[in-house]
Amino acid sequence: MDRKEAEIRIAALRDTLRENSRRYYVDNAPTMSDYEYDQLMHQLEALEAEWPDLATDDSPTRRVGSDLDAPLGENAEPGIRREFAQYPHRYPMLSLGNTYSIAEVEDFAARAAKTLDEDFSYSCELKFDGTAICLTYRDGRLVRALTRGDGVVGDDVTDNVRHIDNIPQKLSGSGWPHEFEIRGEILMPFASFDRLNEQRRRDEDPPFANPRNAASGSLKLLDSAEVGRRGLWCTLYHIPAESISFDTHQAALDAAAAWGLPVSEHRRICRNIEEIEAYISHWDTARRSLPYATDGIVIKINELRCQQRLGYTAKFPRWAVAYKFKAEEAVTPLLSIDYQVGRTGAVTPVANLAPVLLSGTMVRRATLNNADQMALLDIRLGDWVHVEKGGEIIPKITSVELSRRPADARVPEFPKLCPDCGTPLVKEENEAKYFCPNADGCPTQIKGKLIHFMGRKAMNILAGDATADQLYARGLVRTPADLYDLRKRDLLTLEGWKDRSADRFLESLRASLQTPFDHVLFALGIRFVGETTAKELAAAFGDIDALAAASQEELLAVPDVGEVIARSVYEWFRNPSHQVEIQRLKADGLRFSMEAKTAASNALEGKTIVISGNFSISRDEMKALIEANGGKNSSSVSSKTSWLLAGSKPGPEKLKKAAELGVSVISEADLRAMLPDSASQEDPGDEEPNLFSL
Repeated sequence: MDRKEAEIRIAALRDTLRENSRRYYVDNAPTMSDYEYDQLMHQLEALEAEWPDLATDDSPTRRVGSDLDAPLGENAEPGIRREFAQYPHRYPMLSLGNTYSIAEVEDFAARAAKTLDEDFSYSCELKFDGTAICLTYRDGRLVRALTRGDGVVGDDVTDNVRHIDNIPQKLSGSGWPHEFEIRGEILMPFASFDRLNEQRRRDEDPPFANPRNAASGSLKLLDSAEVGRRGLWCTLYHIPAESISFDTHQAALDAAAAWGLPVSEHRRICRNIEEIEAYISHWDTARRSLPYATDGIVIKINELRCQQRLGYTAKFPRWAVAYKFKAEEAVTPLLSIDYQVGRTGAVTPVANLAPVLLSGTMVRRATLNNADQMALLDIRLGDWVHVEKGGEIIPKITSVELSRRPADARVPEFPKLCPDCGTPLVKEENEAKYFCPNADGCPTQIKGKLIHFMGRKAMNILAGDATADQLYARGLVRTPADLYDLRKRDLLTLEGWKDRSADRFLESLRASLQTPFDHVLFALGIRFVGETTAKELAAAFGDIDALAAASQEELLAVPDVGEVIARSVYEWFRNPSHQVEIQRLKADGLRFSMEAKTAASNALEGKTIVISGNFSISRDEMKALIEANGGKNSSSVSSKTSWLLAGSKPGPEKLKKAAELGVSVISEADLRAMLPDSASQEDPGDEEPNLFSL
């Protein structure tokens, strides 16, 4: 694979992973199995390791999936909140590295033993399939409950959590710290899940796909009393070490249990890999008798001093790993195949199956991924197929049971035309999927662009999938500019809309006119232009007219813009319909130029700086400090980089790249020494920021 091919594949993987992360964490409607998602993530990690200059700080490999409040999916039930107060976590909530292989668990244990060179033990625990929660207790009373959010900031769901029966409002016993955090999972037991879905069927509401989705959706309901009626359950498994004085993770959890907190009784201390494997083997079978969903085992180094020595990567602690159980499998007949158009125009085949029970839910559909996968499986209509499901909403067909193939089984024909708009499909070089090229005329793609435009990280308009569907179906909106032509009387003609909902939507439209240019540029949905790239382009060209007039060569001069992105941006602005859209949005009052900012100083003028690691202030604040003093931020080290600004725990690949290119590495203290006192803000303290937590 050459550089160009790598750039295309990396961009495609990031788009796919971000989209499925949104569907999982925000919409509670995943369309990809955990295993498939993990495999794509491993592909991206491998490519970024092979091509480190293509790695960026906003890559899914370096960011925790976010459940922060965002536009709701089309399947979201009425009553889910669209807004929550958000607060920072005292200690970031990281994710976990995971594996499906015992051999990789052995590798994890070997790496820990080599680094630590001392005796230690392992705490083995069930991996619960719910939604993460962080509880804060002060003077023995529950004062705040935050979702994982993006790992740094979470949604405040305290009022709802107070209605979950097994979460104590006041601790019992004694010896608890003045204030501490404890992390865990909100679950929906199978009995509560079945009862809820039965009620939803009676009410003619769509049932939830699985307990995890039901738990996550229930936690964000408007009616806290209804949350209490949902039968949610909590289990807690981690106290950040900074707020307690125990020697081991196990001792901390034993204390938490003594204080009345719901800690799992199924954890076990293991001394070696043989005991870990025995624990995994036991629960691979025994989990089926549990009253709630589990999807694996978490293995943690038990001694807290050892955890601190091992530290963490940008995304995972090095002292823990999750082993995921093999997905459940069944054999069932394939009845038919539907072909669905995605937001980006990709056409995905989905198999309709004779219903079969897997992981506690009835499976009727399974993804087939693409035409190549169908050919590889040699799948026929009428075949009996092997289906795997590990808790995801759309399981995967893994093989065909050839011994049961009927004589009249027919080879399915992948469509030549878009099933949504009838446009001939295309398949680009190095792409596995067929695409509908009618990006501006295909209904599914139009609605997808509207949803993206209205998103929280784009224009932050108070709407989601269901609203986009309604507006499109009534012919009220076809492009983002149409949104700004809407009137209250238009909205009140839509089913379910009242005065207050219409007023809030229009208020958010008016507020969106203050959205900065780089966010507006991101909202336009130009292929391969993510948040970071939009910011770079906005800063480089200053306004939309200069960007639209730029040649591909000029675009390539922008940091982090390669040939694929440059060609995509150049071609987007050459489309006459896009030119008309820009003029309409200008007339509506959107901001299409960078605001002039008064620089704190020009001390860093002409300097391109890459930051890596943790600092006395947040990374965003550090980038803002650099820009305020005339510098330019870049996400990857190249020959154009002036300095690599390294905080605590900098990325080893960036350090290696800087050494290879002869780029100077400076510290936060070095940087602040270059700035005028008034521009450098407060001096960083000597204490290293501690991100040790989970």
